[in-house]
Amino acid sequence: MLCSMLLIFMFLVLGIHVVFIYINLAMLFTLWSKPSFRHTARYILFAHMLFNDTIHLAITLTLYMLGHFHLFVVRVACAFMVLLSSCTFVNAPLNLAVMSLERYTAVCFPLRHSELATPGRTQLAVGLVWALGVINVLIDVCALFLTEPSFFLSPALCTIEHLQTGFNAFCFVAVSLIIIYTYIAIIVTARSASSDKTKASKAHKTVLLHLVQLGLLLSSFLYAPIESALASVGSTTIFIDLRYLNFLFLIILPRCLSPLIYGLRDDAVRPLHIGKRSTCTFRKVIPNFQKII
Repeated sequence: MLCSMLLIFMFLVLGIHVVFIYINLAMLFTLWSKPSFRHTARYILFAHMLFNDTIHLAITLTLYMLGHFHLFVVRVACAFMVLLSSCTFVNAPLNLAVMSLERYTAVCFPLRHSELATPGRTQLAVGLVWALGVINVLIDVCALFLTEPSFFLSPALCTIEHLQTGFNAFCFVAVSLIIIYTYIAIIVTARSASSDKTKASKAHKTVLLHLVQLGLLLSSFLYAPIESALASVGSTTIFIDLRYLNFLFLIILPRCLSPLIYGLRDDAVRPLHIGKRSTCTFRKVIPNFQKII
């Protein structure tokens, strides 16, 4: 019974990862196929969100499969995967902060938006996001490499619990403050600058969307405390079942839903994405009847 449940969970996790990685790659291809998207700061940041979450899902799936089958890998490979996992974990809220600042500039400083939010500066901001994401883990990795280089050549069981919660918590608090400040300013500016209630309503919905995205990302912090609480459960079978559900709902689904919700909500991306899928699925075929002599 236990083996069958583990097998079901494995295929469930594998299926969810494959489906949402495909969706992310499809939206990323849609953005890359249009030159107007490649030169717009908002969509450069959205493409980075898709790219970052796709890497995170791929690394998470790899770590899950290694842990599921109890496979040992060389520590340097484990360190590389954990480094990528930690970077992409931190990059997600930082990217939301940059997206918030870009929208804040567009609404509150419309005359300077084209000057400030250039493609080059947007790419520089993306590079800064990766620098902040990598520095926390890279310091630990470099220190360990200098003091004990043979550590990375020995085999180890690589799992996903190697996240730096202290630094991550600081990043999430800072991002929360940035999002709340920028979007309150957007709402105030939109309502005072124009009597158009549609613009203010759209800004308010954007606030809620980014807060929902941040909330989805914050839910992953509950994984470790909940797992510790589940460890006190007497039954091993119940613990394993609840642990997989905890992993599914707090680690996987938040990363899957956030870019999907944002992409389907965007008025420019949604028609292209849905249109391509429907064209491939529901192409109308008109027969050509000719008179046969």
